[in-house]
Order: sequence, then structure tokens, then C-alpha cells
Amino acid sequence: MTLLHVCCAPCSIRCVASLREEGIEPTLFWYNPNIHPFTEYRSRRDALVDYAGRVGAALVQRDEYGLRAFLAAVGPEGAGRCAHCYRVRLEETARRAAACGCDSFSTTLLISPYQDHEALRAAAGEAAARHGVNFLYRDFRPLFRAGQREAGELNLYRQKYCGCIFSEEERYRPAAKTV
Repeated sequence: MTLLHVCCAPCSIRCVASLREEGIEPTLFWYNPNIHPFTEYRSRRDALVDYAGRVGAALVQRDEYGLRAFLAAVGPEGAGRCAHCYRVRLEETARRAAACGCDSFSTTLLISPYQDHEALRAAAGEAAARHGVNFLYRDFRPLFRAGQREAGELNLYRQKYCGCIFSEEERYRPAAKTV
């Protein structure tokens, strides 16, 4: 069994389909304490719950909105925020995968052309080693546009920024680059 960390429903569409084409039935895992503000967190979570139901995918949630812990970890300037996000989410995914007896874990973050794949692989590899579970790497990036298109066809909520409060600021006030 593979535990698939899911950042959002649109990013999960082609990841789930691709894994299923390989004969892997992933269990979806929602854990995203980096997503802010709360209304955005809730919209993404609820869209994933809807999508999982539509495609008959098992979904496990660690429903933890983590604004204060996130800000305490990255500070007021958001230094190192992406590395922190990768580490926190993949660490929890690996921990949960090991506790559930999964063979492996992966993440839908691997579909985004905007994410740092090498940093993701490093964080996942470290978490895998600590918890004794395999990290299932797939470069899903070629599937990104098709997944976004399908999300639109399904009328799933599609966000306009990565997730944290700093990326929201960058999205709506581009001169505010913090990292």
C-alpha cells in the first residue's frame, strides 16, 4: 500500500490516475498545516474530500490548521519556508505510512512544475530513512496541465498560490517576494 500525501485535489487527479495505471491504489493523506489563511485551508481540504469520494479513493486526514506553528518556524520573513513545508509534510507522511504498515509513500507535490524536486526528494529520503518506509518517487510534472484541465472540468476548487501566507502575498502583490 502507498500513502500519497495530497496538497490539493487538482494536483491529485493525474497522480492518482498514473499510480492506478501502474496497479498502485494509493490511500490519500491530507496534512497541510502550511496552508493559510483558514478559508483557503478549508477550501482545499473540502475539495479533496469531494474528489476522493468521486473517484472512490480512501482518504486519511490529519486535519490540523497550523498558522502559528508555521510562523514560529519560518519567522516573519518566511526564510526557508519551502524547505520547512516539505520537511514537515513529508515527515508526517512517512511517519503515518510506517504506522499504517504501508510499503511506501509519495506526494502530489511532485506534479507541480513550481516545486523544487531535488529538495522534495531530499526531504522525503530523510523521512523515509527515519521511519523505515520507502519513498516512491515519480516525476508527475508532465501531467500537470492535464490535471489542471480535468480539475476545471470537474469544477473542483483551484487555488491561485502554493499555500502559505507568504506565497499568497507574492501572488496578489508580486513586488513582495520574500524568498
